[in-house]
Amino acid sequence: MKKLLVTAALLASGATQAATVAGVHLGADLWALDSAGAISTDTGSLSDFDSEKQGRAWIAVEHPVPFIPNVMLRENFLKIDGKNVNADDSTDLSHLDFTLYYELLDNDLVSLDAGAAYRKMHGNLKISGNRTDIDSGIVMAYANATASLPGFDLYGFVDVMAGINEKDVYDYSVGMGYTFDGLALDYRIRAGYREFNFEADNFSGVNANTKIDGYFLGLEIDF
Repeated sequence: MKKLLVTAALLASGATQAATVAGVHLGADLWALDSAGAISTDTGSLSDFDSEKQGRAWIAVEHPVPFIPNVMLRENFLKIDGKNVNADDSTDLSHLDFTLYYELLDNDLVSLDAGAAYRKMHGNLKISGNRTDIDSGIVMAYANATASLPGFDLYGFVDVMAGINEKDVYDYSVGMGYTFDGLALDYRIRAGYREFNFEADNFSGVNANTKIDGYFLGLEIDF
């Protein structure tokens, strides 16, 4: 048992020391999305959603302090409207992700982050003049991996969130990017594909079976 505890402590220490310097990352994506499925309450439902352009923005703070996780806040703007509905009918699935994570790997070729997130929904569903606030939360597992091409400034990435208390909710992004190294700041142009599956029963009084996906283009600045 003592050996197991010592081993776990060493692994945790190594993970938390992967970042050797403190850093701040700011980023934003523009997402051209399509939506399918339906979302409903006792008063009605919306389906066959229109294509939209939405976005997200985030800030992450990383540090070399052992055992203390890094922090990321990511705001997702997600308003979609059903086709052939009243002008006042709308669906807002916007949410804020509060993520705590550790850097398990961090070198010139590969980086790997893992942790947990709390997704706080702050949207609503409007049908025939009736508004239902969608304001519950989802506990999610979080992982992010990045691989760079040796000798080039290109990199590939994947970002995954999977629901724990809502097992049919997941959100992932996969793509590629290019890094511009500056004297004080580094800039990353990124593009890829994102899919958000929101399937839940009686979630803030809402039943949802909705998939939202599409391609995105973004920029991240590293301080």
